[in-house]
Amino acid sequence: MAIRVMLVDDQALLRTGFRMVLAAQPDMEVVAEAGDGAEAIENLRSTAVDVVLMDVRMPRLDGVEATRRICAQPDAPKVLILTTFDLDEYAFSGLKAGASGFMLKDVPPGELLAAIRSVHSGDAVVAPSTTRRLLDRFSPMLPSSTAEPQHKDIAKLTEREREVMLLVAQGLSNGEIAGRLVLSEATVKTHVGRILTKLGLRDRVQVVVLAYETGQVRAGGGAG
Repeated sequence: MAIRVMLVDDQALLRTGFRMVLAAQPDMEVVAEAGDGAEAIENLRSTAVDVVLMDVRMPRLDGVEATRRICAQPDAPKVLILTTFDLDEYAFSGLKAGASGFMLKDVPPGELLAAIRSVHSGDAVVAPSTTRRLLDRFSPMLPSSTAEPQHKDIAKLTEREREVMLLVAQGLSNGEIAGRLVLSEATVKTHVGRILTKLGLRDRVQVVVLAYETGQVRAGGGAG
């Protein structure tokens, strides 16, 4: 079955360009378009969508709030935030809102297509190291207190799972984590899956965000 994509951008010309790229793919289909976040949410009530390409700066309802509302729904489609500038604060907000990644609007077509396929298969398309740079830059926006905040389910992690979580948060790939901990990549992938399940997270991007918010990792990438 083709990957069902919705394009959300207030610039019709951009939507046309993306639609032409996607229409040339045998495994993708643009099933809906919207000019703002409110229209996107309305479309989802009547149209089944797998992946949403979401602009951020739009009238009525911006992409960040739309992403938050979409990702809060059961069986929500995956959301890819589209930004104009790398390390945009909107990308940071979008990741916190539940997006599975962010892409630049001028991304080469091949990378965009690969990102859509990756997200559809359940992966995040922002490298954890890129997410870490994003969080390092905008860490002042994170909650701060003298006592480190704690996610109520972190205590459920085994010692090994916590080790893996910290390495994910520091930007290491599964292969790099396997080498560091002398494990197979398959074992690391299993640990990551269990971490996501126990913490109720969608993907490893959210692991990075949570690690920062709870003080597990400090700005600069070091463990807390």
